[in-house]
Amino acid sequence: MSGLFWAACALAGVAAAGLAWTLLAAFADSARSAADSYEDEMTRTLEAMFLFVPARRLVELGWMAAGTVFFVAMLPFCRLDPPWALPIGLGVALALGAGAFCLPRAIVNRLRARRLERFNLQLLEALPMMSNALRAGFSINQAFESVADGTDAPMRQEIALFLQQLRVGVPFAEALEALERRVGSEDLTLVCTAIDIARRSGGNLTEIFDTIAETIRARLRIRQHVKTLTAQGRLQGLIIGAMPFLLGVGMAIFKPALMLPFVCSLAGAATIAAVVLLVALGGWMIRRIVTIDV
Repeated sequence: MSGLFWAACALAGVAAAGLAWTLLAAFADSARSAADSYEDEMTRTLEAMFLFVPARRLVELGWMAAGTVFFVAMLPFCRLDPPWALPIGLGVALALGAGAFCLPRAIVNRLRARRLERFNLQLLEALPMMSNALRAGFSINQAFESVADGTDAPMRQEIALFLQQLRVGVPFAEALEALERRVGSEDLTLVCTAIDIARRSGGNLTEIFDTIAETIRARLRIRQHVKTLTAQGRLQGLIIGAMPFLLGVGMAIFKPALMLPFVCSLAGAATIAAVVLLVALGGWMIRRIVTIDV
């Protein structure tokens, strides 16, 4: 009987080890696939921004940040008393590590948004330049060349690539569509659509460019006005959302003996999870309220 008991225990241990190995292998494959997809997306984004930085390095930075945050977040929970401290800490550390892994992509997306904003501002300068070039008798290609020569990045980079595609034989419509897709600007879409329609059906591009420039200028003015009016609400949301976390960090620094039992308890972990969820929900609602499409 004793031999059968130990044999059953050994079989159960082998089964548990096999299950753990299978789950670990599946997790590793999923993480590898997610990292490859993450790298491909980062590569496309960096190429669109003319940033020749290896996406692999950003992925490695993401893994380093995730590992560091995971290790730091697990330190307070590396204990067996109470028994739920370790599982709770593992969940919290995994969530924070996942957020840290996505941090490089968030930074790149922020840089792309700033680049797009700068491009839209330069478009207001480029449209009068193209209109004047057309009035002087230049072709549409020469008008684009004048923009490439008279502007800075990112406008110069995008127009230079557009002209390079024309020189190697890409049709004008396809090169224009690639420019519109690469930049992703609503204002540029308006310009490209006007150029395409004028080339197919005829029309005075100089007047069209002047009208589009005035339309974009009015939209930009309205956007700035809306941004100014909603600045107070966005600032209030930021302060209120950050306040619980700042208070928690302050209490953990000055009163660790009080905060550590709270964080390691089941009620404390549930409270922290509820706070994070409610703050995220409130931030999303405030963002939806203050974001007004023009």
